Amino acid sequence: MLRLPLALAALLLRALRSPLSVLRWSLAHVWPRLRLVLGRSGPGPGPTPTSVNYHFTRRCNYKCGFCFHTAKTSFELPLEEARRGLAMLRAAGMEKINFSGGEPFLTDRGEFVGKLVQFCKQELKLPSVSIVSNGSLIRERWFKNYGEYLDILAISCDSFDEEVNALIGRGQGKKSHVENLQKLRKWCQEYGVAFKLNSVINRFNVEEDMNEQIKALNPVRWKVFQCLLIDGENVGENALREAEKFVISDEDFERFLDRHRDISCIVPESNQKMKDSYLILDEYMRFLNCRNGRKEPSKSILDVGVEHAIKFSGFDEEMFLKRGGKYVWSKADMKLEW
Repeated sequence: MLRLPLALAALLLRALRSPLSVLRWSLAHVWPRLRLVLGRSGPGPGPTPTSVNYHFTRRCNYKCGFCFHTAKTSFELPLEEARRGLAMLRAAGMEKINFSGGEPFLTDRGEFVGKLVQFCKQELKLPSVSIVSNGSLIRERWFKNYGEYLDILAISCDSFDEEVNALIGRGQGKKSHVENLQKLRKWCQEYGVAFKLNSVINRFNVEEDMNEQIKALNPVRWKVFQCLLIDGENVGENALREAEKFVISDEDFERFLDRHRDISCIVPESNQKMKDSYLILDEYMRFLNCRNGRKEPSKSILDVGVEHAIKFSGFDEEMFLKRGGKYVWSKADMKLEW
């Protein structure tokens, strides 16, 4: 009697339960692993892509000085190709997808990311679908059309002082980034989306006390990142940013964290925790390996499959779990007030 490893059996079962629109890509990914169990040739499996960050665009309407995924290309995959890759990732074991950029709502005025969100929740049955955005281009109409399919909306907010936001490059003319947060928080509540905040701690905001504002917004999570240098992105010869002036020491970062120790939803991430613990997929659906301080791409999963490409991702699965990368990330399992 043939006995399949538990993880492979789960993948095969998920593939067979997939909608017809997904089944072909699901089985295409499960088959190489099944061949190994049957004793045929092929490489051993790499890590499971449990949580994937898909930066489908590099274009952005902000110019944050420390940005480490800059507009080096304007390439964006066609919708059907993006869906094909997402189905392959689901078949490989993906449970959470996070859409990021650039600014995700720039592409087709948010319709592109909306359709991907709907596809991932409705067709792929993903437990968690999230977006990271600067929030400046999101309209209530988007929530009406796609809010039910989105688990978490994370808004990047580095300061509650508009002058500091201007120094960082997070802003558009006279529009208030801070006022927009209140509006987005309200829409998240009305349309049943978990509201999250992301902040990059740098030289311009490291002394700020954000306790009052964070408690008032009451996000489900407040991700606090230490400013990170990536060669070729925000530092170095071919970089589009010069982030050296934003860098803070580990001691400065710890002081900021200590000042906000009473905020229960805070999730701190130092440079050490960040660097290798994220599975990052770029606009070509290539995994980006940051182990050497720069982003070195694998081949696209669309060309070589997830299992082959992920071996070149540099992903540290142990650090992913250690930093709390897996948490209650489906809004159906959250104890949301609404």
